[in-house]
Amino acid sequence: MAHVLTPARRRLRAELSTRNALVETRSQYVTTIRGLVRAAGQMLPTCATESFGRIVRAAELTPETRMLVTPLLEVLDALAVQFVAVETRLETLARTEPVVALLATVPGVGLIVACTFVANQDEAGRFRDAHSVGSYLGLVPCENSTGGKQRLGAITKQGNPWARVALVQAAHSILRASPVDDPLRIWALAVAARRGKPIAVVALARRLAGVLWAIWRSERPYDPRRLAARSAAGTRGGRRGDGRARRSTDGHLRRRAEDLPAHHAAARAACRVHQGGAARLFSFEAVEERSIRWTHPPSGAT
Repeated sequence: MAHVLTPARRRLRAELSTRNALVETRSQYVTTIRGLVRAAGQMLPTCATESFGRIVRAAELTPETRMLVTPLLEVLDALAVQFVAVETRLETLARTEPVVALLATVPGVGLIVACTFVANQDEAGRFRDAHSVGSYLGLVPCENSTGGKQRLGAITKQGNPWARVALVQAAHSILRASPVDDPLRIWALAVAARRGKPIAVVALARRLAGVLWAIWRSERPYDPRRLAARSAAGTRGGRRGDGRARRSTDGHLRRRAEDLPAHHAAARAACRVHQGGAARLFSFEAVEERSIRWTHPPSGAT
């Protein structure tokens, strides 16, 4: 059964849908204007979207090109007025949602990202853990495993696409403008050094979703020192797990060494019955010696 949003969250999602439609329309018009100017053999400089109309009007365009782009600029001016109205209503709604201000304490998370996350999740208690939140948002890798072999692919991209886009944009903002000592930024830079920036951004978006969910559940603002301490504890736990894995492997090798004499005795008997020759038995002893050396590696071997 699908989850039914509360009336307040439905209103918040409706306002966000209106804003998203305005964003898509503005992007389409900006792209069209740039294409018309480029077709006339001119280029417009890169700029913020808010100042795009002013830069186009100040550019030295041919009369034909200016005639083409003027109606589009007028539409962009009307869209700017509607942007102000929609974002004013969103700010009003956000004041009635204390969790929005709580989530906005995370670097890179502003009004739009926080409202999008709240409107999409509705309640923190819906999810068991942070991994469930990432899976719900489509930020976990898809899996096509068979024959005991695990194959992971790209992220599933399930769930609300706007919530996923907002988290990815917030991840870009964290990498670009957050404090240099922020644990989220440090973690993402370490991932980028190993796997590249695109993968690091998506991984950071997934981790950010878990951080926002934990803040919402605990009703405590973002604390970088607490996050760093928990990350360090997780690393130590992973090392302890690695130690357990090594002990398990060592125990397996010891059991294998204990079983070798019985296996070797059975193999000798088989050699005597089927081969009947001392030369063949001597060859088996050489195999036995090599297997014992493999089972008991010399000190310092890995």
